[in-house]
Amino acid sequence: MAKDVINVDGKETLVREDTAKAFRFVHWGIITAGICLAILALVFLLFFLKAASNGNLQSPGQIDNSNRR
Repeated sequence: MAKDVINVDGKETLVREDTAKAFRFVHWGIITAGICLAILALVFLLFFLKAASNGNLQSPGQIDNSNRR
């Protein structure tokens, strides 16, 4: 059975290859979720600042309707 080395709490640990792959998959999943949440927060912040830039907080639909008048 293949073995692989992972780093847990600063110590190198020898584990089975499938365990090492699952360990790396969880870490990459957490990193990816964090990046997605950061992008989502940035988009929300940009929308909020753009919507409130004229002092009148409106949704994009309300802004679009007010421009057509």
